[in-house]
Parts: sequence; C-alpha cells; structure tokens
Amino acid sequence: MRKILVIDDEKPTLKMFRLFLIAYGYEVFIAEDGQTGLEIYKKESPEIVFTDIKMHGMDGVEVLRKIKETDPLTEVIVITGHGDMDLAIQALNLGATDFINKPIAKIALDSALGRANERIKLAGTQENEILFQNRDNLTTIDIKGNITSISESFLSGAFKTASEHDASNILLRFDEISSVNGAGIAILIKLLSASRKENKVVAITGISENFKQIFEMAGITRFAKIFDKQEDAIKHLTLS
Repeated sequence: MRKILVIDDEKPTLKMFRLFLIAYGYEVFIAEDGQTGLEIYKKESPEIVFTDIKMHGMDGVEVLRKIKETDPLTEVIVITGHGDMDLAIQALNLGATDFINKPIAKIALDSALGRANERIKLAGTQENEILFQNRDNLTTIDIKGNITSISESFLSGAFKTASEHDASNILLRFDEISSVNGAGIAILIKLLSASRKENKVVAITGISENFKQIFEMAGITRFAKIFDKQEDAIKHLTLS
C-alpha cells in the first residue's frame, strides 16, 4: 500500500483528500501545518506528498525545499490557489513535479495521482528518455520524464540532428507524465527561438493540462502551437 502525506491548514481540504485517497487504497497521513507535516514525512517516508503553498507558519515552499533535501525522488505535488502560476513555477524550480489548483476537482486529483504513480515507476526503471526520429520532412522528438537543466544536452542534440536532416517541421511529443521546471522552460524557449530563425515550424502535443498553462504563461506558445491530438499537430505541420 503506497503512502501519501497531505499537508494543508484547511480542515475541509484534508477531509476531502482523506476520503478520496483511502477509497483509492492509499495509506493516508495528514497534517495541518508544515512543521507537523515534515515530522510525519521523516517518520513515514511517503512516496507522494501533497502540500498547500500558502499556509500559516511554515509555507509549502519551505516544506518542499526540506523534503527535496531529504529525498529528491519524493513526488511533491503543490496545491495552489486559482491563478497562482508564479508560485507554481517557483515550486517547479525547487523540484515539485506537478501542481493542483483549488478548489480541487476529483478529475484533477485523479490525473495528478496517475502522473505521480507513473513517474515513480519511471524512476524505478531509471528510464528518462528524449528520443529522436526523422521521417520525410517531419522530425519527432519524444520527451519522457522531467525536463530540467540536465536535459539541455539531450534536447539540444535532438534539435541539432533535426537541423542536420533539413527537416522543416518538428513535433515535440510529450508523455503526459512529463514535468518541466523553470530551467527546462528556458531551454525550450532558446531552442524554439533558434528553430524559428531557421524557418522551422514546431508543434507540441501530449503535454498535460497543467503544463499547458505554464507554457502559455512562459511564452512558449509564441514559438510553437499546442495540440490535444497528435493528428491535429501533424496536420498543422503538413499544411505549414
């Protein structure tokens, strides 16, 4: 039974999480403040932690920082208020792999849990790949895992190979469990900007709804359109 810790200073939120997570078969621990949450974390070592960003006393950013100092592989999903994208990006830069907005909808919680569990499996196999394939006039770059500063050489290599193959169209195909922090976003913007100067058309597909918001806020959509369906992305590239 997988352990989950939820840290939030709002009792109704904790009650909602407990009801859903117990029904899903998790062993659930709850804390009403950051300090208590950290004490439970150190004792129980849960693989997944949900923490509110804005709390009295120790806030979620500090909780995230201390958890990542203890175990960088812990899945930390931050709980943000509607429109708190700046805080979400700050959390991603500190190692959070996802975020969920209040008021929390069941479908959003289910999606966040699904992505977290898949990332845990991925970490267990040590599989974190950026794969490249070229076909006719289309280069596809598959991205699986977390895009951080460590990913720069792999992504740059994939874009360079696309350039060497004279492909004018590039499809960035993300796995839905992919996570991108601030450094990863900066790398993507640099590569997409360079591709535009080379008159290459880039489309993005597969990214989760959460990261669509991040990409739009960061300006990535100025360089590449995002599509829900791969076939729509390919059609766009074909007609460009």
